[in-house]
Amino acid sequence: QSASERHTGRGRTVKSLIGDIRLTRTQAQALKINDHSRLSPLLEKCCLLLSANESYQRAEQDIEMLTGRRVGHSTQQRLVHRHSLSRTDAYDSVEELSVDGGKIRLRTAKGRACEWRDYKAVKLHQQVIAASFRDNQALTDWVNQQPLAACVRCLGDGHDGIWNIVSEIGTSTQRREVLDWYHLMENLAKVDSSSEQLVELEELLWTGQVAAAIAQLEDCCDDHAQQFRAYLQKHQHRIVNYDYDWWRAITIGSGEIESGIKQIAARVKLTGAQWNEENVPQVLNHRCAYLNGDFSTMTYATKSTAA
Repeated sequence: QSASERHTGRGRTVKSLIGDIRLTRTQAQALKINDHSRLSPLLEKCCLLLSANESYQRAEQDIEMLTGRRVGHSTQQRLVHRHSLSRTDAYDSVEELSVDGGKIRLRTAKGRACEWRDYKAVKLHQQVIAASFRDNQALTDWVNQQPLAACVRCLGDGHDGIWNIVSEIGTSTQRREVLDWYHLMENLAKVDSSSEQLVELEELLWTGQVAAAIAQLEDCCDDHAQQFRAYLQKHQHRIVNYDYDWWRAITIGSGEIESGIKQIAARVKLTGAQWNEENVPQVLNHRCAYLNGDFSTMTYATKSTAA
């Protein structure tokens, strides 16, 4: 019997892509297989990738169809929650970011109506996304650990919760807060005024003349007009010369994070999906890891016999 075939330590059977393999404890340690795992690292990686993009039940079906190996949906779920899925770091200097929030449905006791709760997410433009549930501090700590540029453009809509997060990013001299142009126009559209005045207001705001826009609304009696005027007063330091920025290809909207929220929702808001509250942070980390391409770059010290 060769040295590689000798039994060293207590053996166990590991399910891999090429079949069941009997390994000793020493062999399992050399292949970096966790003590209680019954799956090879590559098979685990395949399961994590699939379940980040579809339900655990569907991942069970797809992994069997793609590999011929059956990994039950309960095992798929346990696999997600036992893995350390840290937030992905930026690979370049962060010059722009945007912040937004989404909804996730919590599992409730039988007979009770479902509960939808908010989570927040930050997209470092052209790089990575991260999300948190009821832990904004962890989210801002992650952002502040990234290689922030000397001037960071922070975009968001008019929600206070967004700007509470932004206020903790970098320093007051480092960040430049910018109100999303498209949200600004959505609010303008609610004003009950003549088309001529709306066009004039849009032109003023497009060039950053917020004081002139506020003055124009001063004598308007419409409730929506006064609400919009208060909105402009509240965010006037975030309303920039969008025309200047647009011509220089500088981002004027928070479309990247809005797209990111939709991509997160594509997993967490699957038909009928409900989540235990304590599991939500890991579910969000799992989906963000998939969106950031982490499973494509994840490597394991595996041998061909544990593929």
